[in-house]
Amino acid sequence: MKVGDIANVELEKLHGLSISVGWPHRAEDWQMLLEIGEGIAAQDEIGRVVATAMWFPLGANFATVGMVITSPRLQAHGAGRWIMNNVLARVGSRSLGLNATRAARRLYLSLGFAPARLVYQCQGDAVMPASALLPAGATLRNIEHSDLARLVALDRSAYGTDRSALMARLLDVSKGVALLREGRIQAFALCRPFGRGHVVGPVVAATDDDAIAVTGPHVAEHVGQFLRLDTRQETGPFPEFVARSGLPVYDTVTSMWLGRPWAVASEQDTGMLPVTYALASQAFG
Repeated sequence: MKVGDIANVELEKLHGLSISVGWPHRAEDWQMLLEIGEGIAAQDEIGRVVATAMWFPLGANFATVGMVITSPRLQAHGAGRWIMNNVLARVGSRSLGLNATRAARRLYLSLGFAPARLVYQCQGDAVMPASALLPAGATLRNIEHSDLARLVALDRSAYGTDRSALMARLLDVSKGVALLREGRIQAFALCRPFGRGHVVGPVVAATDDDAIAVTGPHVAEHVGQFLRLDTRQETGPFPEFVARSGLPVYDTVTSMWLGRPWAVASEQDTGMLPVTYALASQAFG
C-alpha cells in the first residue's frame, strides 16, 4: 500500500470507502471535510482506497481526528493502527481529540488516548415537538452572515478553542436560529444537509431552555424527515426534548483525548456560561 495526501484522491473513491463500511456521508459531506481539514489515504496496487484518516487543526496546539476508515477486508490485519500511526507522525505536538466508535475504542486506548464522555447519536424521523414557552426576555430570529463574529465568540467560550474558519464554513451551508436578549445573541443552533437527511449542530446555549428554544424550529421545519443530533447531554430537559422530537438514541461513541484534556468537564455545570449542547460533527466535535 502507498500513503498520500487525501486531497489528491478522487472524491468518488473516498465516498466508496465510507459506503463500504456503512457510514452515511454523501459525496458533498466528504467535500466539505476536505475543504476544512487535512488527511491521508492509503491505496492498494490497483488504486483502490483502502484506508483514510483526517485531522482538523483548531489553532496551533489542538486538532480533532476523524474519518478514520479502513476497508473491511483489512480491519483484522492492523490497518487501523497503521493509519493512525501515520496520522500521529504528521500532526506533530498537537493535542488531539476524537470520537471513537465501539469497534475502535480499544485501538485508541492502546495508542494512549483517554476516554472522556459519551456522545449520544440521536436520529429518526422528526415529529412536531410539544410547544414550549420562549424563555423569559428572549426572542428568536434567523441567523445572518453578519452574526458570524458573535457565533464564533459563543462557540469559543463553549468549546474552549477558536473555530472561526469552521464556523464560517458551517454558516455557508446551514440555516441557523438565534436566541437574543436585549438585542444580543445568547444561544444558537445550526442545521445543514448531511447523510440521510439533515443534522442539527452545533447548538450552543447557557441553559437547557435556551437550547430547546433554538433547536425546536429546526425540528419543526423537518417534521416527517430524517434528522440527526449528536449530544453529550445524557439527562435533563434537553435530551428529553430531543427524544420527544422523534430522535431516540441510535448509537454512542466515546470522546477521547491525547495530550490536553478534551470534552472532560461537565457541560451541565458551568454557572450560566455557554456550553455545547449538540456537536457540529463527530469528526470535529
